[in-house]
Amino acid sequence: MQAYVLASCKSGEEAAIISEFKELPEVVEINGIWGKYDIFMKIKNEDPSKIDSVVHRLRNHPSVSDTYTMHVLYGQGGSIDD
Repeated sequence: MQAYVLASCKSGEEAAIISEFKELPEVVEINGIWGKYDIFMKIKNEDPSKIDSVVHRLRNHPSVSDTYTMHVLYGQGGSIDD
């Protein structure tokens, strides 16, 4: 299973959140971005509960104000292994 997550956070907290979450094994990619959201994160794990755990942790982070999670639909572009 794979998901993309966008997050908004308190100004100036982006680097600290990125440093914290990039250490998680489920996080494949995490970057600061410009726009409505401040952080882009790609997460992947065979166990859906692991994906949910990362999203839950991010949503409950004291410096995160908003998140938007997009679960990947396999078979609609890309590779089943992506």
